[in-house]
Amino acid sequence: MMGAPSLRLPPPLGGTPDLLVVAGEHSGDEHAARMVSGLRRLRPGIRVAALGGPRLAAAGAQLLHDRTTMSVVGLGEVVRNLSFFRALIGETVRWISAHRPPAVCFVDNSGVNLRIAEALRLRGISAKGGGSVRTLYYISPQVWASRPGRRFDGHPFTAPDYRAPVVLDPSGPVLLLPGSRVKAVARIFPAILAGFRRFQEAAPGRGAVVLYPSAAVRAQLETVPIPPGVRLQQTGTPVAASAALTSSGTMSMHCALAGIPGAIAYRTDPFTYMMARWLVRVPYLGIANILMGEPMYPEYIQGAATPESLARELDACVNDPRRRGRTAVESRRLADMLARPPGDNEADWLLRNLP
Repeated sequence: MMGAPSLRLPPPLGGTPDLLVVAGEHSGDEHAARMVSGLRRLRPGIRVAALGGPRLAAAGAQLLHDRTTMSVVGLGEVVRNLSFFRALIGETVRWISAHRPPAVCFVDNSGVNLRIAEALRLRGISAKGGGSVRTLYYISPQVWASRPGRRFDGHPFTAPDYRAPVVLDPSGPVLLLPGSRVKAVARIFPAILAGFRRFQEAAPGRGAVVLYPSAAVRAQLETVPIPPGVRLQQTGTPVAASAALTSSGTMSMHCALAGIPGAIAYRTDPFTYMMARWLVRVPYLGIANILMGEPMYPEYIQGAATPESLARELDACVNDPRRRGRTAVESRRLADMLARPPGDNEADWLLRNLP
């Protein structure tokens, strides 16, 4: 377990902000940034502070702390970093208590955010505890869509103005998408790279693009020898691809909505895997698979993610017309499922709930 870190959030610029957004990791940063961008269009001049990442900063929020630099996955990593999360929770509660923003909007990241919200209630800071700070919780669209009875605003990835980071090109390179968390990338990237190299033996003209979200992830990727024909590229510019080997997170959803055929490969530490098999009762790991109730992307977990199995998947994705056709049908079905209903979006919801 790492030692207790020193963490001090800076004071707000220009006085108390109208809103504090508390998000975590890259996907939460992306969803929160769209919400803040829309809010600032609806209410120009609104002051927003945030714990999140670079996309929230680009949306106009004052970034108090970059949460995307500390993304962990698995019970083992959580335990090893408990002191950091305790310090983060305590400092966030202190900052809210000191500066009293009228509203705090939590985005996903329930392990941290629910504890902050509970501390605010117990200390009488939040409205639920008799205080002045209104607390709001925006859950990612995957959760809303998969839990009937909850309010669903539609997935932002299906919005008309959304610019997807990946598009389908049957003659394009293969996408290798090991994720956004450094520790997870360290386990997943060697597996998907080995699968691509085995596939490349039979298709030497086909290259690959590895997308990464941050300098920290790139540094981890570069600890593995990168073979000829494989290019590292930071997310931002859309990439056309023929197939994908991906981890189970947000990028797998991008690929599914783009109709790119592929497969999921995932590896975690043995302790987390053992606990997950004991505690978790879901048939699939990938977001699109869970939502659709079937394996749009076949999943290869732990030791099943062998070079041979992943190479076979890539061969089918690239060379089997039936596989490509099935993926196209499933992609349209997924897009229909996640389409935004007419009317409000997340920014409208947030504006209605601000004091």
